[in-house]
Amino acid sequence: MNGFFSWFNSKTKIKRWILLIIIGVILVCFSIANILEEKILKPKDIMIIVGSFISGFLIIVFSNIFMLRRILEILIEANNTSTKRGENAQLNMKSLIFNKTMYNEGPKVVVIGGGTGLNTVIRGLKKYTNNITAIVTMSDYGDIDTDSRKALNMLPFGDVKESIVSLSDKEELMERLMNWNFKNRKLKGLEFGDIYLLAMNEMFDNLSEGIKKSTEVLNINGKVLPSTLDEITICAELQDGTIVESKEKIPEVVYDKVSKIDRIYISPSNCKVAPGVLEAIQDADAIIIGPGSLYTNVLPNLLVKGVSKAIKESKALKFYISNIMTEPGQTDNYSISDHLDAIFEHTGKDIIDYCLADTGEIVPEYVRKYNQEGSDIVEQDIAKANKKGIKIIQKHLSMIDGEFIRHNPDTIALTIMELIGNDLKFRDMKATPQYMLINDVLADEKKKNRKRNKSHRNEIKQREQAQKKIRNRRRGKSKFSSKYKDRIDSIQTSDEKKNENIKMLKRMERLDKNK
Repeated sequence: MNGFFSWFNSKTKIKRWILLIIIGVILVCFSIANILEEKILKPKDIMIIVGSFISGFLIIVFSNIFMLRRILEILIEANNTSTKRGENAQLNMKSLIFNKTMYNEGPKVVVIGGGTGLNTVIRGLKKYTNNITAIVTMSDYGDIDTDSRKALNMLPFGDVKESIVSLSDKEELMERLMNWNFKNRKLKGLEFGDIYLLAMNEMFDNLSEGIKKSTEVLNINGKVLPSTLDEITICAELQDGTIVESKEKIPEVVYDKVSKIDRIYISPSNCKVAPGVLEAIQDADAIIIGPGSLYTNVLPNLLVKGVSKAIKESKALKFYISNIMTEPGQTDNYSISDHLDAIFEHTGKDIIDYCLADTGEIVPEYVRKYNQEGSDIVEQDIAKANKKGIKIIQKHLSMIDGEFIRHNPDTIALTIMELIGNDLKFRDMKATPQYMLINDVLADEKKKNRKRNKSHRNEIKQREQAQKKIRNRRRGKSKFSSKYKDRIDSIQTSDEKKNENIKMLKRMERLDKNK
């Protein structure tokens, strides 16, 4: 009974619609009663009866529509435990809510890339939808084999495992599980994630199906797909014609040859796209490329046969998330437009609609640490990038994670979901669970984001003021000394002369007395 009466709580905003429905029923009943009671109806009576009936009928219809919409919003709020409203709603309606199936109605989002950047984006998006597909690399790009991989003689599952962790509700626990090294002497050096994925692949006798079933068993918020199941190698051709066939050697050769990367290609070039990849891209509401290592994480996925073409033909909103910092030996001195040019040169145009770029408001101390390792902030040449035929959206995307500068998953997800919501509104789909779910989470995330941005600005301001005070103290001392040095010296000289004159006068007085 408590669950039933909780529907009539003032926070639910349902009582108003129930009241209007009652009023509508009364008006309809009033008009019918008048027809039955009156034997002779005058024109005035007919107008009152017809007006009452139509008004009552319309009030009932529209009140029902808005009440059902509000109930759907409550169900969405109750399923969304990541917001305060969701937590409160779940407490009030827990007897009526049984699962999170509403999230399965969320937007279909495909994220393409690999490494930390891909997982950062996933971490923010899973607050809005369960329909996330991570397309990652499954090939060995020159990485050193782990003991676990050597012992099991298997393909690299690094990006697959990291994406599974990011899609999980319990990230820390899932990360520990996937990377767990057995202490048993017979299993020493083996990681649980590798053994588990290998077992699933052998069970289904299909790598792609094994990974798919693995994500279902672990009950994560989405799915992970390899871009290709073929063993491929990444190759870089430098501007001086040098060919590099190993990911880890690219930065070293670039520095030795003092030559930039001209293009990236995969070998074999005719590798087949993995099952489910093209279908996920075709059905997507949004496709997100990056962030991540441009030449070793982002482009290799786009070079797999059929992937770039499918993205261009898709009706989804297409995003590229620009890197915040350059990568030594790959994108030295690159600007936003340089990143876009590299993508277009490898895949052709019409593959991106929007580019999300950082504002560059980063605490200087952290930038200097990156400078020491050869990295710098990606140049924000917005005017030049705008000429590429895509829309540049500048947001404060950076955040500090320990000693690292990372993309802020919440800001990225909020920006992308706002655009998806606007697209749904444009297509007159405001009554769909997709739109309501996005709006529900956005309301809370916008408040949090404003607080985060305000806190970040205050932090930068405080640091700048502290540094300014230190500089002013140092400069103040040297400035005063340099400006008034001559004056001080002249005063000191005059005082010394004055003292000497006084001494001379005293001596002369003594001499006069002796005479």
